[in-house]
Amino acid sequence: MELRIEIALQLFLAAMMAGWVDTIAGGGGLITIPAMLTLGIPPDVALATNKVQGSSGTLVSSLYFLRKGAIDLRKIKWSIFTTFIGSLIGGWLVLQINSEALKTVLPVLLILMGLYFLFSPTVEDIDRSPRISYTIFSAFIAPLLGFYDGFFGPGTGTFMTLAFVVLSGYSLSKATANAKIHNFTSNFSALIYFLLFGKIYWAVAIVMIVGQIIGSYLGAKMVTAKGVALIRPVVVTVCFLMSLRLLLKP
Repeated sequence: MELRIEIALQLFLAAMMAGWVDTIAGGGGLITIPAMLTLGIPPDVALATNKVQGSSGTLVSSLYFLRKGAIDLRKIKWSIFTTFIGSLIGGWLVLQINSEALKTVLPVLLILMGLYFLFSPTVEDIDRSPRISYTIFSAFIAPLLGFYDGFFGPGTGTFMTLAFVVLSGYSLSKATANAKIHNFTSNFSALIYFLLFGKIYWAVAIVMIVGQIIGSYLGAKMVTAKGVALIRPVVVTVCFLMSLRLLLKP
């Protein structure tokens, strides 16, 4: 593929916007993948290239949250490990069977999630009592979320944020930060498969990585500064837009 300047600029801007959105609410892949498909990149190549550039964005935002002290790695090491294992299994399984059935269920889940964040009075920037122990979260919830990302993917960061809020009692800002490092873990696990078996347009990936890094850094910085005042409306908007796109997608 010839990467002309105007195409590179479009991909850069799409990746920057996706990095910003993904850091705050998840769902950045629903910006970058259509951008690549519109420019004529084959679907399998777009998916593989998207995983490369998307992983860079989640890495940057994770490192930012770690540096700011929003994540305590010692407390979440087991859930990170089980997320990685779940994503490995999901990535292996998707090569064996068809995941198309999830396209029917996903828009409904996203709409319900958007309604929860919109109307729930409990989604605030304060920690609450967890509904389940960290052991149960690490043993069952984290690998399930990792499995979903490896198997299908769209909206994983949003699902992870919701899980931390509802089940672990995290504040919305804390949940967003912890969801991001778990999302990077599942992205990295799935990336292994694409590096081994997928065809990647590296010129496209490099341009989009630069955009992702800028967008993810800005998003992470805004999360720590604005908290729930920014995260809540962006999550609600992204949930409804993702579900609409999936419902209308041919």
